[in-house]
Amino acid sequence: MSGPGVRRTTWAALRARRRALGRLAGWSAVEALPALLGGMLVARAVDRGFLAGQFDTGLAWLGGLAAAVLVGAAATGQVYRSLGAVVEPFRDELAARVVHGALREATRAGGRADSAAVARLTYQVEVVRDTFGGLVLVVRGFLFTAGAALLGLFALAPPLAAAVAAPLVVGLAVFAASLPAMVAHQRAQVTAGERLGRSAASALAGHRDVVACGARERVVSDVGRRVTTQADAERTLARMAALRSLSLGVGGWLPVLVLLLAAPWLVRQGLSAGAVLGALVYVTTGLQPALHAVVQGIGGGGLRYAVTLGRILRTSPPPGPGDHSPPASPVAVAPADPPPAGTGVAPRAAAPVCGAGAWAVELRALSFRYGPHARPVLADLTLTVAAGEHLAVVGPSGAGKSTLAALVAGLVPPDSGSVHLAGVPVAGTPPDALARLRVLVPQEAYVRTGSLGDNLRYLCPDADDATVLAAAHALGAGALVTRLGGLDAELDPATLSAGERQLVAAVRAYLAPASLVILDEATCHLDPPLEATVEHAFARRGGTLVVIAHRISSAARARRVLVFDGDRPLAGTHDDLLARSSTYRELVGHWEDVTPPTRVPLGRA
Repeated sequence: MSGPGVRRTTWAALRARRRALGRLAGWSAVEALPALLGGMLVARAVDRGFLAGQFDTGLAWLGGLAAAVLVGAAATGQVYRSLGAVVEPFRDELAARVVHGALREATRAGGRADSAAVARLTYQVEVVRDTFGGLVLVVRGFLFTAGAALLGLFALAPPLAAAVAAPLVVGLAVFAASLPAMVAHQRAQVTAGERLGRSAASALAGHRDVVACGARERVVSDVGRRVTTQADAERTLARMAALRSLSLGVGGWLPVLVLLLAAPWLVRQGLSAGAVLGALVYVTTGLQPALHAVVQGIGGGGLRYAVTLGRILRTSPPPGPGDHSPPASPVAVAPADPPPAGTGVAPRAAAPVCGAGAWAVELRALSFRYGPHARPVLADLTLTVAAGEHLAVVGPSGAGKSTLAALVAGLVPPDSGSVHLAGVPVAGTPPDALARLRVLVPQEAYVRTGSLGDNLRYLCPDADDATVLAAAHALGAGALVTRLGGLDAELDPATLSAGERQLVAAVRAYLAPASLVILDEATCHLDPPLEATVEHAFARRGGTLVVIAHRISSAARARRVLVFDGDRPLAGTHDDLLARSSTYRELVGHWEDVTPPTRVPLGRA
């Protein structure tokens, strides 16, 4: 194995399934019957049957061998069933570990979503599963098959057993001595492949910027070096196969040569021709295939197992003492645990909610880009959103509006600069503390299976029915609650429309303890009147509201608007930006009704 972590994890997986391993060992012993009896039955068939002129007797002994083969074949099916009971639970444990590690990294303060976790889950975990099963299979096969062959050989002719065992041990020793180098080269090959993948992915993701900056030759050269490094690692790994061939030659073929050269002398010493033939059967049908399987299995799949499992263990650490809280919802970034009762619970307009306090947003020299060579999405942006303010963010598609929302919510860290919520720096703040400051509702609303009430209370579990129903009516979702059958109705998310899911997510955020609400195109599937109802409700709710707007009417309802106008976003009122920003005028021009609706003062009924 490549390290103590791999060995410890492997042994722990085996110890946890001792009963399944016991069944596997039992069926393996039955499967090894042909290896145990094959040479002896062949010797009896030759000496007591064919050479003695008793043809029927010889066939009877061979018939016994055929029966042993049939019994062994039947046991082979049970071996694979028992193997599944060992391997599949281990695969499930690794998959859970990878998912937990990816979620923990993505939701921690300053963490990033790790796209490599998908490769670990869909590829590396399956590699470990397959190679772990292969290792268990070939190792137990070698132990039982080679052990049975040596035992049978010892019963047939003890001196031959010693002569055959010596080169077998030498071949295994040569193979064991070469394993560390094989593991190192296998690890280098895997690492080179991952680096090539990252380099190629970065080049593809930023290809437009590469072309625009005239950096094609540099990028091609960098990817080319990664390709060369991986090719060198592959060739080195292929050369290591020579050591496996040496092990097989010494341990598998040298005993055959010893038997053939010593056969005349053995016969002169009184060993029967049948015994010599039986010994050859033990070596060629028992020892040699078992050695070949274990050397090829460990030298191939075993190395992939050690290296791949090692990478999973390093990149997906086990859950720690503080990692038992449920993950945040994909819809609203906040934990399931509410603040203690009586701490800041205050009514807001028609519906009381679990939280109080109005928080400002401060962006200080904020910069962000996707990849080191991509153009900046945000460059040195400084912006303050006052406590209680209603800000709308507009701009062309792909301008960076949702990226800004993710940065404010702390889902992604900036390349430079800082984000402060109510004076608290987002970087380094634990997720549960951030959840008390802000709630983000994305465009794709998440609704889970369960009751409607559980979905609406997800971020405020202590809210009573009256509070939840008041919130639903405030946001125009009362008719939806009635149609679905009330708060106790069981939901099938697949039966809800995109707009209905957005209403559920909006009510959930309305009840959340956070004072800052970020609506990232969270009402795009609602009709304009219902969208206006939702935004008015959040405006009356109190606190700070940031709306990533897809309709210009949302901007007209806000006290202040941030428009992504070229490289430098501009902030101002609706009327102010009509005069100052050509981008904003162009956006407004796509809408027939741009008359600013009546603005609702925040924090008032």
